[in-house]
Amino acid sequence: MPTVCISPGTADYPQAGGHQWAYLNWALSLRAVGCRVIWLEDVGGLLASRPVEQAAADVATLAARLERWGLGAALALADFRGCPVEPALAGDRLDLDAAAEVSDLLMNFTYEAPRSVMSRFRRTALVDLDPGLLQIGMDTRDLHVAEHDAYFTIGETVGTPQARFPDGGVRWQHAPPPVFLGAWEPLPPPAGAAYTTVTNWWGEYVVLDGQIVDNEKRSAFLPLLDLPARVPVRLELALTPDEHTMATDGRLFTEHGWTVRDAWQTCGTLEAYRDYVRRSRGELSAAKASCRILANAWVSDRTVCYLASGRPAVVEHTGPSRILPDADGLFRFRDVEEAAAAIDAIEADPDRHSRRARELAEEHFDGERIVRGVLERVLA
Repeated sequence: MPTVCISPGTADYPQAGGHQWAYLNWALSLRAVGCRVIWLEDVGGLLASRPVEQAAADVATLAARLERWGLGAALALADFRGCPVEPALAGDRLDLDAAAEVSDLLMNFTYEAPRSVMSRFRRTALVDLDPGLLQIGMDTRDLHVAEHDAYFTIGETVGTPQARFPDGGVRWQHAPPPVFLGAWEPLPPPAGAAYTTVTNWWGEYVVLDGQIVDNEKRSAFLPLLDLPARVPVRLELALTPDEHTMATDGRLFTEHGWTVRDAWQTCGTLEAYRDYVRRSRGELSAAKASCRILANAWVSDRTVCYLASGRPAVVEHTGPSRILPDADGLFRFRDVEEAAAAIDAIEADPDRHSRRARELAEEHFDGERIVRGVLERVLA
């Protein structure tokens, strides 16, 4: 089997266990099908934003987390700015040239990795986790994406007539977000468990069709503010914190019946994030406005972890889909009334919808099957 190098870009965000799981599911799935995995981190941005001592500590944190999942030796470091890696970080880890030399494929998750990096690898595949926004950025040249041998996206409608956005001038192939099923075996939820989600609360404004659009999760959740009063279960948000957010929005949502938690304290490590998902009764989450407006059929890497754990998901509708049901283990809503009805439907037969959630993960998001398909299409 091949050696596959992935470029996640996670060392600069150590407090976000869910962010790291988005890539760990790829890595564990690749390893499970027999691949040697190299986890290549660009430390250029890390060093540009913090002292060397803090950067070294962040790299050590990531290395320790990967070690617990059997990937400690996989970590390699590069500085995409073209500089040698700072000795305080490098240690005896592979550098860019060594990683490229032994790799059959680079799966690139860092969209603007320079051509000087890409050209070192035998084969390259771009993996798009931001369908619609990435393609618009490519089309407008706001993003500078080097040429790849293949282009994959988690958005079903990308490059199809159903998309409400350009294709960026390349041919896209669909690859659903994978979940490594062996890490997410279902457990019975504890008594009184809530419907939960984990989210970055603040974000950015984006320009879509010449209009400035508020693309923050905060704005996506505000229409659901009074949902707790409509349903017979607890609802909980684990959101990225700061004093202002907790004192204002945190208090606002708490006053309307939500439980609000600090995401970094609650699920800041890989294990804590997994435990948080598996202690939940299900997921309840909104989507960014761009997903709804662009109809990209996006589904979160977080949601597929809930499904694999046997947790039904109630998530916002993001466009036509061949694989996402609207009301069977996974429910897709367009407004607060539909969200409440979805929760009521799950609670009328929770065991069935728990089974269906896991079955959906096995049918459509099995990481081993997904990475085999990617490898076959790139390395054939």
